[in-house]
Parts: sequence; structure tokens; C-alpha cells
Amino acid sequence: MNRETLGSVALMFVAMSLIPLGDTAGKLLTGEHGVSAFFVAFSRFAVGAMMIALILGGRVQWTLYRDWRVWLRAGLIAAGIASILTALRTEDIATVFGAFFVGPIFSYVLSVRLLGERVTRLQSVLLALGFCGVLLVVRPGFGMTPGLGFALLAGLFYGAYLTASRWLVHLAPPRQMMLSQTVLGTVLLTPPGLVDVPALTAPILWLTLLSGVASASGNLLLVIAYRRTGATVLAPFVYFQLISATVLGLAVFGTFPDRLALAGLAVLVSAGLGTVAMRR
Repeated sequence: MNRETLGSVALMFVAMSLIPLGDTAGKLLTGEHGVSAFFVAFSRFAVGAMMIALILGGRVQWTLYRDWRVWLRAGLIAAGIASILTALRTEDIATVFGAFFVGPIFSYVLSVRLLGERVTRLQSVLLALGFCGVLLVVRPGFGMTPGLGFALLAGLFYGAYLTASRWLVHLAPPRQMMLSQTVLGTVLLTPPGLVDVPALTAPILWLTLLSGVASASGNLLLVIAYRRTGATVLAPFVYFQLISATVLGLAVFGTFPDRLALAGLAVLVSAGLGTVAMRR
């Protein structure tokens, strides 16, 4: 592994730690401080839009904002973030991330159906194995809670967003697409986000800023890493989010997934790594 690849892997580890950190701040806001999930989602997109606009130095590809498909893509990720923050209000962070990882599986199915991507029989088996891992985490009908339902819903929105991103990859460079989704996500979340604005105490302001900055920074580092090094090399490190989420859940909230959930997370990671190994 050369120095550039090692640097990209390091960026991935940082990115996959920052994203759960942003959600940890979001859980503290929605759970302990009773802040609306929509306000947290709105503020996260607003902070992200300001960060990316500063990085781009005011260079904006305005034609993007006239394309209904770009609005659809932004709406999917905005709905996904609002859903996962609703789930985090009541569920531990590692379990939420495990359920959320139905997203890549759903994206894979949509990409085959809508974008015509080809899939082998072994890939289908690994896909089914990953879905079994999600079922072990969520356990529908056997103790499944509304919070885990929102985590699954977040994963479905995110999977559709991933497919939409592949569909629209030709429209603009990655940073312009990120700016469009944060700006339009802010616009779409403004009505529900400002219905119940919390008292902006120091802890709430600090956690709101941490949630937005950590999430936006993680996604920006992800884009940079993928531009430096191929996706097939870096894709396995996406699952480091599950480890980060488990560590943060234990450190901040004193929670740890039960045995079935841990087994589900292990199955999910194994299926994901197997799928990536096949693509390589």
C-alpha cells in the first residue's frame, strides 16, 4: 500500500469517526435536551451549507438548482437525516447504525432495477446475508420499536439517495453536488425545523455546532478520500462507522448492543466486506 493510499485510508478512518460523532451530538440534543429532530436536521444542513460554500469560495453552479432531480436527491437525504435523528432520540447509536445500513442494500436493489447494473448470483447471496444481519439488529415483530422503524426508514431514504447520486453523477463535481444537497436540504427543512426552535443555551448551541461541523467534515473527507483513491479500496472502511458508533455509545451513553444485535452487526460487516472483495 503506497503513501497516497495510506493517507486516504487515514482520511476514511477520521471521516467514519466524525459522522457518528455528529449523530452522537444529535442524540444528546434530541434525547437529553428534548430538541426537535427537525430542528437538529435543519441546523446540520445549514452548517454544512456554510462550510462547503466557504470551501468553494462562492463558486456555485446555479443551473443545478433548476433541475427537479437535484431537488429530489436533496429531499431524500434530508428525509433520511430527519428520520435517523428521530430514531436516535430513543435508541442506542450502534443499533441505529446497524439498522441504517439497510441503505446500501436497498441502493443495490434500486441500482439493478432502475439503473440496469448487473449482479451475480454470489453478490445476491451476500446481499441477502447482509439483509439477514439487519434483521438480527432490528428483529421486526420481536421487540422492534418505533425508533428502530425510523432507523430502517432512514436507511431506505439513504439507499434511494445513493442511487440518485449515481444517476446524477454526470451533472456536476462532487463538491458542487454536496453544496446543492446541503442548501436545498436547508430550504426543505426550514418549515418543520423552525416550528419548534429551542432556547439557545450554551450546551444546545455547542452541540448543534458539533453536530453540523462533525457531520459535514466527515462527508467532505469522504469525498476527498474517494477522489484520491478508488472506491473498491476504501469501501470496506465505511463499516468502521459501526465500530465508532459502538465505542461512542458505550463512552457517552453507557449503552452496548445485545448479543443478537452484535451478531447482526458482525454478519452485516462480513457481507459488506465480501461484496467489496468480489468487486475488486
